[in-house]
Amino acid sequence: MRIFSFFLLFFSFQPAFAAEIITHKPPFSNERQSKVIKYQPLKKAAKAWKICAVYPHLKDSYWISINYGMVEHAKQLGINLKVLEAGGYPNLDKQQTQIQDCQQWGADAIILGTVDSVAYNGILSQLTGNIPVFATINDIDMKDKDIRESVYARVGVDWYDMGRAAGEFLAKRHPKGSGKVDIAWLPGPSQRGGTKPVTQGFLDATKNSDINIITTLWADNSKELQRNLIQQLFADRQHLNYIVGGAVAAEVAISELRANHKLKEIKVVSTYLSHGVYRGLRRGRILFAPTDKMAQQAMLSLDQAVRFLEKKPMERDISPKIEWLTPKHLPASVIADSLSPAEFRPAFSVYNHEVQR
Repeated sequence: MRIFSFFLLFFSFQPAFAAEIITHKPPFSNERQSKVIKYQPLKKAAKAWKICAVYPHLKDSYWISINYGMVEHAKQLGINLKVLEAGGYPNLDKQQTQIQDCQQWGADAIILGTVDSVAYNGILSQLTGNIPVFATINDIDMKDKDIRESVYARVGVDWYDMGRAAGEFLAKRHPKGSGKVDIAWLPGPSQRGGTKPVTQGFLDATKNSDINIITTLWADNSKELQRNLIQQLFADRQHLNYIVGGAVAAEVAISELRANHKLKEIKVVSTYLSHGVYRGLRRGRILFAPTDKMAQQAMLSLDQAVRFLEKKPMERDISPKIEWLTPKHLPASVIADSLSPAEFRPAFSVYNHEVQR
């Protein structure tokens, strides 16, 4: 843990530097064209805007890293940030109430990480009034008229591409005709988050390879539930070459494989990055994980909101570049754009006095 902490503190998040990101035009379109651009974040806001950020939860390192990126950029810009979290994906009613809390607080803009892509269809404007909304991380249904009129910009990757990245990594290791390998697929919750597109991306990437998925097990991203699934795999005595799944499943798999003396027998691949997955990569316990640069995404969402409020040029539909990580490829700048420092704890407010103009 000490090495990990030093690593992240030394290569601290630096949003002032230009970043390579992907912009999509026309925005929110299925037929959009994408290209890589150099993006220069704002260094200071013109005034201490009030930005309200609403997250699904802050229970894992993925969303804590998003919180970190947003909090650090808010401090640099000199704005006021209020953070609310619903406590989990089933808590739609709570998140809707929190959006109304943002309105009562007098927010100039709302950054929304929704608990459900279609939950706000036809009703988002009723909750937000005239406050501009900026979608972050999780998909929201831009085909809905009310959402399209309320959401001015979004930041996020297509989770299909995250699943495809993990599938392509394995397909290259085990091309068709090289010999069947058996995989347990543990993507996470069956109804929420990005698990369905992740699964489809993984299946599409591996369909012409020797990857053989012998079982698929679903559960929420809690260590207890994912541990139960992996223990179930061992109890069923199924032959396995890989355990592949979300970051929580990958983290738990390492300790369970060690306890069952199967570290050399069964390999682990993750569909996204977390602090535990990063440690597993550094130690060679996890073979692969893609990262969608969570801290960078948070910075970009906050930057979009401030640019809109200050009538500055703004990219309306953007994504970070997904990076492939392996034990031999862990670029410091990519890790800094992805993970919060080990010492960081969730912050729910950043307060700045009005900037004198």
